[in-house]
Amino acid sequence: MPMAGRTTAEQTTARAPAPPLRASDADRLATVHLLQDAVARGLLTPDEGSERMAAAFAAVHVRDLPPLTADLPPAVAVAAVAAAPAPPGWRPLGALAWQQVRASVAAARHGGRATWRLALTVLIALVLLLTVLSLLAQGLYDSGPGDFRSPGFDGLDGFDGVRGPR
Repeated sequence: MPMAGRTTAEQTTARAPAPPLRASDADRLATVHLLQDAVARGLLTPDEGSERMAAAFAAVHVRDLPPLTADLPPAVAVAAVAAAPAPPGWRPLGALAWQQVRASVAAARHGGRATWRLALTVLIALVLLLTVLSLLAQGLYDSGPGDFRSPGFDGLDGFDGVRGPR
């Protein structure tokens, strides 16, 4: 039994309210994103949204943030799907190209006009690839277009540039 006039640690913690939690930048930004969504959906006017966003950025405690969005309906699930970023880079494009090639080959196996179109497309792609590769090889191994200075070349006009006319 506690003595009269004295309090125990349990009694002190039971009476003292917990201190309010401070709001982090992530908490403030989450509230601002909800408010921006509400403005975009037409639930708030731009002026009212701006005032609430300013209040969200000025909020010190977490308890100050929920009243700013309490009268707003929850966001639709489609917005969450649309907000998910697509994977960056060439990988999705390569996957789509591979699926297209697989579909074209599957259609060509059944015969018909698709077979001829596929064969013609492959032939044209190979010709273009070989043309580009040959032009690149010529540019890498030659001195460039229009460079006729080979060891036995004396010039187009009969002058070799060193000894004078022939």
